[in-house]
Amino acid sequence: MTDPLAGLPGYALRRAANAMMAELGERLVGESLRVSDATVLILVGAKGRPTASRIGQTLDIRRANMVPLLDRLEAAGLIAREPIDRKSLAIVLTPAGETKLRRVRGIVAAFERELIERVPAEHRDHLLPALDALWRGAEGAQSAQ
Repeated sequence: MTDPLAGLPGYALRRAANAMMAELGERLVGESLRVSDATVLILVGAKGRPTASRIGQTLDIRRANMVPLLDRLEAAGLIAREPIDRKSLAIVLTPAGETKLRRVRGIVAAFERELIERVPAEHRDHLLPALDALWRGAEGAQSAQ
């Protein structure tokens, strides 16, 4: 039976995204991480001392979901919270978090290389700009509502 939804771009994009995130998730199992955990580690490693609210805004994660995610990473000894001022806390990598981040970056880099190789060569240069246009367009549509 043919999939009557396969010709719908939004459906195809969701299916592709779900498949890719599931595959990346399988690769991160050996590090005892979820995709969201790895994403936060990468962001903290790149941003240096972001607050929980900044991480949530950047990754579009609600506060209610951010708290258990950060608690899990802190319990694993991968992040710590350090005062910025009297009311704000920075999220920082611990030495164990920095070590884990190096391994995560290797896993993600290999995954991303293999992912882009699945795209026909003539479309590779256009993939990220096209995805960015969809993402940015969705942000604009949401703010217009």
